Amino acid sequence: MRVIVVGGGIAGLTCALSLHAAGFAPQVCEAARAVEAVGVGINLLPHAVRELAELGLAGELAAIALPPDRLSYRDRTGEAVWEEPLGLAAGYHWPQYSVHRGRLQMLLLTAVLERLGPGSVRTGQLFQRFEQTAGGVRAHFLDRTNGASTVEDADVLIGSDGIDSAVRTQLYPGEGPSNWNGVHMWRGVARYPHVLDGRSIVVAGGTPGAKFVAYPIEDPATEGGEALMNWVLEVRHGPSAPAPDGASRRVTTAEARAGLAGWNLPWIDLATLVDRSSAIFEYPMLDRDPLPRWSFGRVALLGDAAHPMFPMGMNGGSQSVVDTRVLAWCLARENDPVAALRRYDRMRRPTVNAVVLANRDLGPEEIIARAADHGGALPAGQAEEIATRYRELARSTVAQVNAHASWTVPRHAADPAG
Repeated sequence: MRVIVVGGGIAGLTCALSLHAAGFAPQVCEAARAVEAVGVGINLLPHAVRELAELGLAGELAAIALPPDRLSYRDRTGEAVWEEPLGLAAGYHWPQYSVHRGRLQMLLLTAVLERLGPGSVRTGQLFQRFEQTAGGVRAHFLDRTNGASTVEDADVLIGSDGIDSAVRTQLYPGEGPSNWNGVHMWRGVARYPHVLDGRSIVVAGGTPGAKFVAYPIEDPATEGGEALMNWVLEVRHGPSAPAPDGASRRVTTAEARAGLAGWNLPWIDLATLVDRSSAIFEYPMLDRDPLPRWSFGRVALLGDAAHPMFPMGMNGGSQSVVDTRVLAWCLARENDPVAALRRYDRMRRPTVNAVVLANRDLGPEEIIARAADHGGALPAGQAEEIATRYRELARSTVAQVNAHASWTVPRHAADPAG
């Protein structure tokens, strides 16, 4: 069975590794002329780390990431209103990781090229359209290196090309632009000393547009030493602000300093953090409405192409990783690829659609929003109930992650011929 994966981001590359582990030989087609180590921080929750570990990447991931052991919600003065353990400290068999997105992408790219061969990732391939027949799917690309049109024939086409997915657009041509909640995220990475214990993810403030987030994305060389610190300031714009066009805007140091001037967090020097940031970019907070279908015959959506969500609960990238493993499992278990994609759709879409909607209602960050309204920590049990309800919805409780059967399939269960 030949599978084409449109998109060479974190989801697309993990999809290629998952398919290869199940016995397939996928072809990744990426629109960018080169896959580069760009971006800021990302969190991988234990349910995603388990899947990457079962793909044989546990050691490589540990070498580039930091395992936080505490989530700390704080008010605008820096006082704690709720804290909970993370990863191994919470009882998971796998850690949670905070990592630079570009480093993670390069780790995955290296693994794909080593395992599948140097021709397994083709860059500069801008997806144009597809056609299906009873026996296959034909994908059309524009080769951005020479302007030529290219055609790839396959048994299955997977759209993993992000929130503005061209594959999704062909499947849902009337959908329109993504949804914006009026919030921009100013994001930067700086080399900075420990914050709190050096193993914490800190979320301060309240509702979207009134939050500051900081967490390290590498281990410091020494106790109390400096490490890469990922930080986010959310800025809410008025209802008359123009809708974002999808492009990121560079934020000046002076602008960032002014935006943080109203914050007083005693455990971090915000001005120094801004001054040390190599670049600060503004990104709109976007999602899309949940879809009624992800699979259409021999074509299916995966990752942000299927379920872009607001960044509450650190779940978007992690759910995408799980998508890839379930997809590979289904293709290996079904003789008919159309039936396999329908099975993948049934198994993943209801859960992740529910997470998309929960994130619109703040997800677990309802805790900090309620605390801001309440004027302090919530009554005992309320915060725990909110956090537990969200994890159960996302199928990411300690019991759910530790106990579920592995998605790994014997390689002989699939046809590796390609």
